[in-house]
Amino acid sequence: MSSPSLFKQASAYLSLCYSELNKLDLLESRLEEVEKQINSHGKYELLDFELSYGAKVAWRNSNKCIGRLFWRTMEVLDCRHLNTEEGVFKALLNHIVFATNGGNIKSTITVFNAHRNIRIWNPQLLNYAGYIQENGTIIGDPKNTLFTQKCINLGWKPGEGSFDLLPLVIKIGDRPVQYKCIPENIVKTVSIKHPQYKGFDRLKLKWYATPIISNMTLEIGGNHFMAAPFNGWYMGTEIGARNLSDEDRYNLLPDIAEVIGLDRRDKNSLWKDRALIELNQAVLHSFRGAGVKIIDHHSASKQFIQFMRQEAKEGRDVTADWSWIAPPISASTTQVFHTHMDATEKSPNYLYQDDPWI
Repeated sequence: MSSPSLFKQASAYLSLCYSELNKLDLLESRLEEVEKQINSHGKYELLDFELSYGAKVAWRNSNKCIGRLFWRTMEVLDCRHLNTEEGVFKALLNHIVFATNGGNIKSTITVFNAHRNIRIWNPQLLNYAGYIQENGTIIGDPKNTLFTQKCINLGWKPGEGSFDLLPLVIKIGDRPVQYKCIPENIVKTVSIKHPQYKGFDRLKLKWYATPIISNMTLEIGGNHFMAAPFNGWYMGTEIGARNLSDEDRYNLLPDIAEVIGLDRRDKNSLWKDRALIELNQAVLHSFRGAGVKIIDHHSASKQFIQFMRQEAKEGRDVTADWSWIAPPISASTTQVFHTHMDATEKSPNYLYQDDPWI
């Protein structure tokens, strides 16, 4: 990236940051300082408050996130000083504990140095393994079969279950990739049970409490933080209507239908729809019973509309990807389904990465 281009991006973000934080009297001198850094070194470092606010604004600008009403509350853990694998692993374990917060999930991001080529291979810090069997069937999460094999190739000893926690895998610069198993005692998981159908128990379903995305780049003012895992808390449908239900994931709707006695031979019975609702009820019931923060899709949709109104009062337009904001079940019963959305991408933001092992 050329220095003029970087300074243009830096200037755009810093102008927004200093304006919204009522620091415009400091902007001119700060821009002069940043320009000198870029001209001398081809890069610049964000100040602590610039990083913190940028991470929050990136959440505010995240077109695919329905939970942006609380963007100002994100906890920002600045780990830019770390440059060893051990230090990064400790920071990732700390993020899991800190963000989970005993079940009262805190929206959190841990930001590592943008200039040390730190990469986290995990799509999420917490993920379940997927094992391809000789007959082509898969035990565990089909989404993670390739990453699971990479972990095995690194020396990780696989289990045999449907919910085996994968290790953390990181690489720094040209140094060898390393992995570290996550202590199970720091990972809060929830057993999925149904308030009426006790047959759910024999399926032995569970899911982890905290969704910590780790394969996206945090971009702030032309700085690209390739290692910046972040989390909110689950909307129930993410687990019940996608992770456990999609045919290319755990594909559990046939099993749920059998548990609750639905006839799968008759499509007009809407057995998939009925199974889907019962599974989603079980997820919400189980998380709340375990004291783990979660939100249903109706409440999340109302919060998003509140977010849009709040932003309008601030004179800002909300951008969003409708296909992600509309929930995967009962969408037409929510106001977001009937709301026009502009999917233009803004900066700062969270950007998708290519899988680092490819």
